Amino acid sequence: METEKERMLRGELYNAEDPELAQERVRAKEICWQINHLPISEEAQRNQLLVQLLGSTDGAFTILPDFWCDYGSNIHIGKNFFANHGLVVLDGAPVTIGDNVFIAPNVGLYTAGHPLDVRQRNRYLEYAKPITIGNNVWIGGGVQVMPGVTIGECSVVAGGSVVVKDVPAGVVVGGNPARVIRELTEEEISE
Repeated sequence: METEKERMLRGELYNAEDPELAQERVRAKEICWQINHLPISEEAQRNQLLVQLLGSTDGAFTILPDFWCDYGSNIHIGKNFFANHGLVVLDGAPVTIGDNVFIAPNVGLYTAGHPLDVRQRNRYLEYAKPITIGNNVWIGGGVQVMPGVTIGECSVVAGGSVVVKDVPAGVVVGGNPARVIRELTEEEISE
């Protein structure tokens, strides 16, 4: 028999109140609570908990508290990742973050969405679409990234933006909804 988790991971409508999913969310929230209540000087212990929580990490990373996620196991971060205070990741679908990505405070990465049909919503049905963030991306403060979005490498998302569609590589986007403001120069994106 097909599980709600299998439906969730395929991006189909699933029942978010499924006991297996609810138990996984409780586990993730309990680890997040531990992470968020450690003294800031306890970086090594915080990172051990994050490695236990996240799907995968690749080298050095920093995620400052408060940090919250739904499952953790669907979050994959690359090398040299930095997230400032207040990162929220609703990871019903994979959230894949490249190398050298910097995220400012109070950013939300939301793979979860809800149907327009009120009857489906009232039955606790939702869906999840993956979010992918390329290498060398900077996401400004207060940005919200919606389900199914890919942000191309070397791009910058201006603070306060709401990203509802894919962002090409090598651009600055901003606004609500976010739109391309300008292309970055070769000098700005070369290492």
